Amino acid sequence: MVAVLPASARAVPRLRRLARAVVRSHRLPEAAEEALTVIVSELGTNVVLHSGSPELEVVFEIDDTSLTVRVRDCGRWRQRPAPRCEPDDMDAPFGRGLALVDAYSVDTSVLRSADGTQVRAVIAL
Repeated sequence: MVAVLPASARAVPRLRRLARAVVRSHRLPEAAEEALTVIVSELGTNVVLHSGSPELEVVFEIDDTSLTVRVRDCGRWRQRPAPRCEPDDMDAPFGRGLALVDAYSVDTSVLRSADGTQVRAVIAL
């Protein structure tokens, strides 16, 4: 399944609803729903906040052993002028996006190119 959405704040709740619908329509375990919902929320938020892309594309692929999600944007990768400052406070509302994706997936990859960025996360079923 493929969906293309405008890269706006409204995209993130739409991605969560779409993730729940995909999991439920395939009768996947509740743990897969939680993992996929967190992953698309984090990746969608990254596109909206950091990519400069006008849209994002999400692809869901399911087989017997895994659920794979790919989130792609057509923004330009911008090098940070200074190293990222991670909050010491675990209750901070930011700074853990890709760490959360890694925690919920068995494999994560990030591909950057002149055409944008694609992040792939695989959830074990």
